[in-house]
Amino acid sequence: MKYPSDFKYTKEHEWIQVADKTAAVGITDYAQESLGDIVFLDLPKVGAQLAAGKPFGSVESVKAVSDLYAPVSGTVKEVNGELAGAPEKINQSAHSSWMIKIDLQNPNELNGLLSATDYEKFIAEESVG
Repeated sequence: MKYPSDFKYTKEHEWIQVADKTAAVGITDYAQESLGDIVFLDLPKVGAQLAAGKPFGSVESVKAVSDLYAPVSGTVKEVNGELAGAPEKINQSAHSSWMIKIDLQNPNELNGLLSATDYEKFIAEESVG
C-alpha cells in the first residue's frame, strides 16, 4: 500500500490532509485493515474543539471499538455525514474517506506528525514487533 505523500500521519493511524487552514482527517488504510469491517462511527459535532493527541470520537468494527485521536488542535468545521449511513466506505477507500474537517488552531503542530515515508517505516516496524 502506498500512502499519499501529501498527507501527514499519526502513530495512532490517523491521516490529515491540509488545504490552507483547513484539514481533513481520517484513518489510514493500515488502521481500517487492522479493524476489519467498520460498522459505526462516533464523531464530534460541528463547532467542537479538538486538542492534538486527545480522542475526538471512535470507530467500531466487528472486532473492536477504537478511539480516534486528533492529529492537531482546532475546531470541527464539517463532519462527513455520508459515513454515518455507510461507514463501510472507509474499508473500501480509507484515504479518500475523510471523517471530519477542522480549522487549524496551530499549524506548527503539523511538524510533529509523520511523513508518508516515516509512517510506512513505522507500520513496518509495528507489524514485525
